[in-house]
Amino acid sequence: QVQLVASGGGLVQPGGSLRLSCAASGFNLGASAIAWFRQAPGKGRERISCITDSGGTTAYADSVKGRFTISKDNAKNTVYLQMNSLKPEDTAVYFCSTSLTSYCLGSDRYRYWGQGTQVTVSS
Repeated sequence: QVQLVASGGGLVQPGGSLRLSCAASGFNLGASAIAWFRQAPGKGRERISCITDSGGTTAYADSVKGRFTISKDNAKNTVYLQMNSLKPEDTAVYFCSTSLTSYCLGSDRYRYWGQGTQVTVSS
């Protein structure tokens, strides 16, 4: 079955960096777009980035543009989210998701979800 396992979260100081990983199994990552979402306490889930099947097209929310970079290694069945210049407002649980389409979808159309990894940005 489709499985997504997010990892790499932790506690980091403002201005620091983290790299999240999303390990995919049970489907062809090379034929699937993957999105990263986050959910802060008391807030709704926000799609922050997406990458298409080949990795040739990426998209970012304005809140992370220029600071976060999404990438994928289809040979390793893994998608990454490099997060730089982290801010306290980046504190959230981060999830990876797919609907097994080759292209990115609207935020409410994702079907499969990983368990999430906590990112806390604090001094």
